[in-house]
Amino acid sequence: MEKLIITAALTGAETTKEHNPNLPVTPQEIADAAYEAEQAGASIIHLHVRDRDGRPTQSVETFRQTISLIQKKCRAIIQVSTGGAVGMTAEERIAPISLKPEMATLTTGTVNFGDGVFLNPPEYIEHFAQKMKENGVKPEIEVFEAGMIKNALALVKKGLIQMPLHFDFVMGVPGGIPGEPRDLVYLVESIPAGSTWTVAGIGRYELTLGAMAIIMGGHVRVGFEDNIYYKKGELAESNAQLVERIVRLAGEFGREVATPDEAREILGIKKR
Repeated sequence: MEKLIITAALTGAETTKEHNPNLPVTPQEIADAAYEAEQAGASIIHLHVRDRDGRPTQSVETFRQTISLIQKKCRAIIQVSTGGAVGMTAEERIAPISLKPEMATLTTGTVNFGDGVFLNPPEYIEHFAQKMKENGVKPEIEVFEAGMIKNALALVKKGLIQMPLHFDFVMGVPGGIPGEPRDLVYLVESIPAGSTWTVAGIGRYELTLGAMAIIMGGHVRVGFEDNIYYKKGELAESNAQLVERIVRLAGEFGREVATPDEAREILGIKKR
């Protein structure tokens, strides 16, 4: 079984310091959290940024500043979010791709997202995929519903993305696919042979789905974007604390954790 890639989703677009006062929001806080997460065992940093008022932003300058601060201390793969926040325009969301990060997220369908709608019509999807191709960015296919897998394969046929694909199953979002074990098994069995996959369990699903991924040969995403608790009723102290738990679990199951360079090799990313 290949080594385990752990992604740290540090901030997201929905969580606030009112939810958890340990949430990193400034560029320096995010960079410090990225370093702590990497030291704990993360090899990918899934990156959202915030403006000076703590609101989600896709500002290229804010991404540039934050990425620069992270790269001064970290060797981890930086994976830029093109999801942004519900309600952002396509051009806002894709703007940070101009910075040519090693990876970026590519959501391949529209999904209800709590009280909102995460809009990804075909023209958005193809535009984002084309921009990633032009800038040499490895897409992570974000799957909130099973049909998004088929949408990704349609992009392969159009030459917009290349096999082998890397998927992230985002499970347990209100409005999307549930986070039950049977749902993860179904998704894993639905992707092409040779693909790699990560699971991001939302809220209470984070730990159980993470444990399943370790056993099944997949990879794991944890962090405050997805879950602010360490256990029921107890707020997590940091993103690193959530990473450390997955590392411990992997050790119990005898699965080694990948370094950033090993993660690049697994995902077929050439270090820049």
